[in-house]
Amino acid sequence: MARAGKALKQVLQNYGISQNRLAVTMGIARSTVHYWFNETQDPQADAIPAIVTALESIEPAAARAFLEAYLGRSLTDWPAHGE
Repeated sequence: MARAGKALKQVLQNYGISQNRLAVTMGIARSTVHYWFNETQDPQADAIPAIVTALESIEPAAARAFLEAYLGRSLTDWPAHGE
């Protein structure tokens, strides 16, 4: 599967966030997060911002870690807006 599922699994495990907590925070079925976590389905592109928003509300560092794992690079490597 693609990188989003792997990134999500890594972050949820590293930060001790349950699949259920993420699902409830996102307002989606736990089974959807389960599919992502087990890499049987990858989140659609439009779900990525919702995942980040949910992770930010649970644990901001987890949101950053998810984005970095998903993008495959540190966010500090990106130029600041307007540069």
